[in-house]
Amino acid sequence: MAEFLSYFRQDRLPHIWCPGCGNGTVTGALVRAIDKLGIDKNNIVMVSGIGCSSRSVGYLDFDTLHTTHGRAIAFATGVKLARPRLKVIVITGDGDSAAIGGNHFIHAARRNIDITTIIINNDTYGMTSGQASPMTPHGMLGTTAPYGNVEYNFDLCELAKAAGATYVARATTYHYVLLEELISKAIMHKGFSVVEALSQCPTYFGRKNKIGGPVETLNWIKDQTINVKAAAALPPEKREGKILIGELHNVEKPEFTQQYLEVIAKVQRANPTYARNKGVPGCELNSD
Repeated sequence: MAEFLSYFRQDRLPHIWCPGCGNGTVTGALVRAIDKLGIDKNNIVMVSGIGCSSRSVGYLDFDTLHTTHGRAIAFATGVKLARPRLKVIVITGDGDSAAIGGNHFIHAARRNIDITTIIINNDTYGMTSGQASPMTPHGMLGTTAPYGNVEYNFDLCELAKAAGATYVARATTYHYVLLEELISKAIMHKGFSVVEALSQCPTYFGRKNKIGGPVETLNWIKDQTINVKAAAALPPEKREGKILIGELHNVEKPEFTQQYLEVIAKVQRANPTYARNKGVPGCELNSD
């Protein structure tokens, strides 16, 4: 454990997450992935919005932005465009990314900007007392759905793929080793990468739905999932109702920031004097 303490703001610890929450597990997987990759933490920027999961950046000793609700990806886009060489990582929750931040999520995927987005999905708004989120399964209970959620939840990974993300993966806090591996791959992927981490919220989601405490909620998540490699060998009836985990999508496509820099270079070559004197947006931008 001692070798990982340098990644944390130790004066901010202990954390304020509930006992049994999965946010610490995902944060730990992220830190271990970065450590194994050997990336200098001064070359990483962490960005979050609002919510239980977004508290992660407050504990991490990187350059961090704790932004407004749903706007983490918008802020991260600005950071990446200003300093393309940096690794930009967004930590967000299911409500933060799929509700108020849903439009930013879709368009970042469409652009294929080189940002890694880790979505901690606990099926509820945990910080504000367990309201139903866009990821709350149909029929499950929440503060705003005391008789069962009548809406259907997103499949965030399918949404990311359809919108244009070039790396999409899913794991759970139960499948920790897989989660760490997928985060590592997402960070190193050139383009918009998404890792959905299915996580337990025993305080609100588990309790309200009478699933049980942390262990029971964790096992409930585990029992719903199947690795994409194992699923490929099963008949459709055996895969019915299961959530796929593993690497779900991995393609290469031109990255937004690089293309943007190429456009700037064209402007500079065509008329460098005009670019300097008239303040063409980004005319001084470079790979730093």
